[in-house]
Amino acid sequence: MVDTSKLLDQFLYDPQNPLLFNNGFFVFFFASFLLLYYCFRENVKARTYVACLFSLYFFYKASGYFVVLVIFSAIFDYVLSNLIYRQRSQSKKKALLILSIVVNVGLLFYFKYTNFFIGVCNDLFKAHFNPLNILLPVGISFYTFENLSYTIDVYKGEFKPIRRFDEYLLFLSFFPKLVMGPIVRAKDFIPQLSKPYYVSTEDFSKGFYLIVVGLFKKLVISDYITLNFVNYIFDDPSRYTGLECLFAMYGYAIVIYCDFSGYSDVAIGMARWLGIRIPSNFNLPYQSKNITEFWRRWHISLSNWLRDYIYIPLGGNRKGKIRAYSNQFATMLIGGFWHGASWNFIIWGALHGGALAFHKQWQQLFPSKKPIGYLQNALWIFITLNWVCFCWIFFKSATIDQSFAFIKQIFTKFDVSVFPVFFSHYKNVLAITLLGVAMHSTPASLIDKLCIRLQTAKLTTYIIIFVLSVFIYMQFKSAEPVMPIYLQF
Repeated sequence: MVDTSKLLDQFLYDPQNPLLFNNGFFVFFFASFLLLYYCFRENVKARTYVACLFSLYFFYKASGYFVVLVIFSAIFDYVLSNLIYRQRSQSKKKALLILSIVVNVGLLFYFKYTNFFIGVCNDLFKAHFNPLNILLPVGISFYTFENLSYTIDVYKGEFKPIRRFDEYLLFLSFFPKLVMGPIVRAKDFIPQLSKPYYVSTEDFSKGFYLIVVGLFKKLVISDYITLNFVNYIFDDPSRYTGLECLFAMYGYAIVIYCDFSGYSDVAIGMARWLGIRIPSNFNLPYQSKNITEFWRRWHISLSNWLRDYIYIPLGGNRKGKIRAYSNQFATMLIGGFWHGASWNFIIWGALHGGALAFHKQWQQLFPSKKPIGYLQNALWIFITLNWVCFCWIFFKSATIDQSFAFIKQIFTKFDVSVFPVFFSHYKNVLAITLLGVAMHSTPASLIDKLCIRLQTAKLTTYIIIFVLSVFIYMQFKSAEPVMPIYLQF
């Protein structure tokens, strides 16, 4: 007989096994959602309700009763944005906007940064405040930024607030992008909800490609390198040679790219199957020729958000060179702190902020008037890549001491003679890393051609590819689940 209690437990939140795209239960969840969504495809309200209910349930399965926080945030900013829009007095509009910023940032601060500042106070004033038992709600950094962008856009008159609360709730809780982005703007997302449901063969094939490849990046490449190499080195770098630490630095660059871009690909692919377009979040970032270009290609939705809602309001480059450099540095400092309550993230943000200011000054001192050659282009890519990878050391390391121990090993314990032994121990890891490099380097034109070929494929072809993909995922599946990196943010 079927144990109904165990069956029902599958539908309840399990903190040891949160619902994510790489969870077996997600296949059942997404298939059920697609079936219902398709059944109500002709009724805009009904399909919105279905998407809302499934999105909230997904968030419950991913983070438990923190789903109430998403609902509260949606109600609060929905009401406040309409008040801002209807208010005639500019001073009252501004007061309501400040209230929105204070509440949204206040919630983020409480859950994410309270214990960090308790630790700072203890260190500075020799106090003995005990840290609070606060759990970080999944996705709070992402939907907080979406809430803020919405109320700010309404305040600036760039977007008329929507009348239907269910549409705003869906914008905020839409499950493909809720947990780890991309960060979506209401003015780009909400107008799509009222359009007739239509999924072209291009949408279906591109969505299928993004889902399959995104899961491959995460489950095969990122997880394998993480468990079999990167975590060992970063956990205690002083035990390893400089060569191993250097390869771990490059390995982590592939890990974080495949982990985060893989999850973004799956989110964008699933949205395509629902007739909703979410903009791309990555564009071959490690092929950037300078740090400015890198931030136009890496986590694009966050880069654009920081530019539009922090850098430009601070003054951008409108108030002189020194102020522009200061604004750029401050923006990246905030961006680093957004990632986590740790001095390591602040250092990471400061390093990128300093590099952005340096590059802007370099452009002004040495303006390029002619196209650069192939070798010079390769040199700039090499320099940019190595700077980005160096900064990843602070991003990945648990403490500042661990970061400097890692760097010390590279510069003081580097021994090329250990490479044959290193290669024999980690040849599979190196092969998977090279596969990750190849996937990162795949040009968009080649992907588009592949998706065009898929458009003419029969259903059996899709089924065969899906079954083979699942088989490959299972071969690499580890007993120890690897949570997505950006889940902690």
